[in-house]
Amino acid sequence: MQGIFIRTMISMLGLYLASEILPGVSIEGTGSLILAAVLLGVVNGVIRPIAFVLTLPFTIITLGLFLFVLNAAMFGLVAALLDNFSVAGFWSALFGAIIVGITSTVASWYIGPDGRYEVFVVRRR
Repeated sequence: MQGIFIRTMISMLGLYLASEILPGVSIEGTGSLILAAVLLGVVNGVIRPIAFVLTLPFTIITLGLFLFVLNAAMFGLVAALLDNFSVAGFWSALFGAIIVGITSTVASWYIGPDGRYEVFVVRRR
């Protein structure tokens, strides 16, 4: 349970950074930020795998670059479902999804699967 909470907080950080960096992405209010992070997790957990399977030929033809479009679509879907979260267009959604993805990736380097802070130390003998 702690892992889900930590990952939601990381998504919130990514969404906040996207709204601060990109002029086409805006989130109004802390409640909307929390709801957007939770909804982004649900959309990425339920709808994205189905969309991935349906668009697999495009992903193979484009050598995986279509996954950026798929991530932008999920980002835009969350924005369409919430009133206080708006995305100006495709490019804003694409760069917003990239910012959230980079934030999640960097944070996942330090957070283990159970939600604890982990650092691995390699000692040479």
